[in-house]
Amino acid sequence: MSELIFTVSQISEYIYRIFNAEELLHNIKMYGEVSNVSVSNGNIYFNIKDENALIQCMVFGTTYKGVLINGEQVLLTGTPQFYVKGGRLTFIARNVVPYGKGVLYQKYLELKQKLSDEGLFDIKYKQPIPKIVRRIGVVSSSTGAVIQDIINITKRRNDAVDIVLYPVKVQGIGAEEQIAKGINFFSDYDSVDVVIVARGGGSFEDLMPFNTEIVARACFNCKKPIISAVGHETDFSIIDFVADLRAPTPSAAAELAVIDRVSVIEELNKMLLRMENALSSRYKILENKINAYFEKLGLIYQTILVQKRHFIDNLFTKAFNALNMKIENVNTNLLVLSKSLEALNPSAILDKGYAKVTNGSRVVVSINDVSVNDEVVIDLKDGSFIAVTSKIKGE
Repeated sequence: MSELIFTVSQISEYIYRIFNAEELLHNIKMYGEVSNVSVSNGNIYFNIKDENALIQCMVFGTTYKGVLINGEQVLLTGTPQFYVKGGRLTFIARNVVPYGKGVLYQKYLELKQKLSDEGLFDIKYKQPIPKIVRRIGVVSSSTGAVIQDIINITKRRNDAVDIVLYPVKVQGIGAEEQIAKGINFFSDYDSVDVVIVARGGGSFEDLMPFNTEIVARACFNCKKPIISAVGHETDFSIIDFVADLRAPTPSAAAELAVIDRVSVIEELNKMLLRMENALSSRYKILENKINAYFEKLGLIYQTILVQKRHFIDNLFTKAFNALNMKIENVNTNLLVLSKSLEALNPSAILDKGYAKVTNGSRVVVSINDVSVNDEVVIDLKDGSFIAVTSKIKGE
């Protein structure tokens, strides 16, 4: 018996006929949680899910746009169809009615409220992102565009920054445990300055690992600042509220973490220019002050010099006058003394006819100084002679 081989079209046609032939699948009712709602070409496309499965759906027109809201529980009436060309199963809904809050979304809200009440979202616990980052830790998938976007943006802004990847699953069973483990790893990795937790866009259920308590607490307890970059700009996960900074996309996370080297150089040049201008201005001010001080000191010095010169001149004048007066007084006194001495000079009196009589070594001033027959010397103006006393007379 030969082996049967089918083409893709044959298998797809076979599945299509099975769905069309199965009457139980026509006009059935199905309920679940709405996610990933979008409008295209006037029709609404969305997913219906529960905890274990997901089915893509669509409804023609936009009549139910106000009912089909992400996280809402709805009841659909319609028929599943298999599209051969796209190989895709789609539930075509003809009627949509609200059916209460979705289970997954309700759990998300309950966990968000619980963590908020515990303070995990408080701004006082947010760590600042370092201005200078030398190494980034990334918790993300090792495949896909996310890590490449982060690498490209980082290297473009500053190729001196290193990137360390902790590869994890970003969706599916066990993803949350791997993500939490990656965050804990970088928490104790001293060489990393900041941690980016990232994944690309996806449906609400795709992002569920980032809406788990284990990831939220790992993020809160991380010793390093964390930037969350999960999904697109309009997607908010619980990790976004716990993280120190939320980036709308992984590329934006890299831009927030890494300062542009060119911008740094330009800013440094501006700072240096401002410093140079400030120093130049300060130098000019100090130079003017110093010149003013020197000028003031010069004036003060000149004033003091003039004052001292006048003072010294006065002292010299006073001293000179005092000295002249002293000399005059001395001359006057000398003259008086000279006259007095001249008047007292024994020789001077001889000019008047007086004589000086000495008896040996004794000047004769009284008759008692001589005796009869004494030999006396009589000094005159122009000489002396010797005489012998022959007779002594009294008064």
